[in-house]
Amino acid sequence: MTTPAPQSCRWLLALHSSSELLGVGLQPLGQSEGPELAIFPGGRDLSSGLLGALEHVLPAAAWPALGRLAVAIGPGGFTGTRLTVTLARTLAQQLGIPLDGVSSFHLMAQRVLAGGQSPGSAPVALVQALPRHGWVAGLYRRDALAPGGVAEVMIPRLYRSEAELEEAMGGAPQHPAVALVPQDVEQLLRHSQAAALAQRPGPWQPVLPLYPTSPVEVGRP
Repeated sequence: MTTPAPQSCRWLLALHSSSELLGVGLQPLGQSEGPELAIFPGGRDLSSGLLGALEHVLPAAAWPALGRLAVAIGPGGFTGTRLTVTLARTLAQQLGIPLDGVSSFHLMAQRVLAGGQSPGSAPVALVQALPRHGWVAGLYRRDALAPGGVAEVMIPRLYRSEAELEEAMGGAPQHPAVALVPQDVEQLLRHSQAAALAQRPGPWQPVLPLYPTSPVEVGRP
């Protein structure tokens, strides 16, 4: 458990539940060193364990010391993504602080491109197979002016057939979209720290979950 910060300190809190795990990151706002990372069970446990996991990292009495929030908006499971995004939006609204929402695929793309797996500014595709549904894919490329040095050329969406996927990705190299929660939470913290440094406003209203499939789909296989 983190000791509540002195009044002069403001915290940056990051939440990531776009996989089967919940990742929570905490770092003094305006600093780049020493983030505290904690990983908890996700899935069905998240509905009853989210607040407890957050309090394990930062007690509720210290939440007024939060200065900025960041959350992975998906693609991810319906329940996990919805819960963390809703909590982040509520905290941002009630505390009157900025909220940064970042696609979980964007965080993965930063790792892929940092590893030199695409030359120059050539785009890469992040692809995740969903049994019985198709493939979720997004397109990314290096861009020094974009958040995290990576531009989201095409936001992640569902493709029902391989032909549809191949046409949309335009021949870009495809990499599996695999969440590495501790690393991705660190990327999320870096993204939000850079947004704070650039004085980007971070309104909470536009931050919404990104679902690969819709729970209200009718007549789809």
